[in-house]
Amino acid sequence: MNAMKRILVISAVSMGMAWPLLSSAQSMTEHNKAGMAGAPMMTDGEVKKIDAAAGKVTIKHGDIKHLEMPGMTMVFSAKDKGLLSKIKPGDKVKFMVVNESGKLVVTDIQPAQ
Repeated sequence: MNAMKRILVISAVSMGMAWPLLSSAQSMTEHNKAGMAGAPMMTDGEVKKIDAAAGKVTIKHGDIKHLEMPGMTMVFSAKDKGLLSKIKPGDKVKFMVVNESGKLVVTDIQPAQ
């Protein structure tokens, strides 16, 4: 019986020492996954319509991975109306979009190469 108590104590102590390490490793893995989803990146799209006066552009786009948004066609506001002077309907583009207080805003847009 004494040997059994020793084994249980040693196991408990070992788990007590290992548990914070396992918990920390899991936390770091979850943080890395979130970081990958959240890292802003350029997205491919096609310009469908431009309303330069309103500063809006309609883009048919692929998945916007950093916002976890599937591909679709939608209207975005431009951070700067001048961005819209570089593009025209039908252009294939790469664009950067960010979420600013719940509003999706294009901060960069360039003709695709």
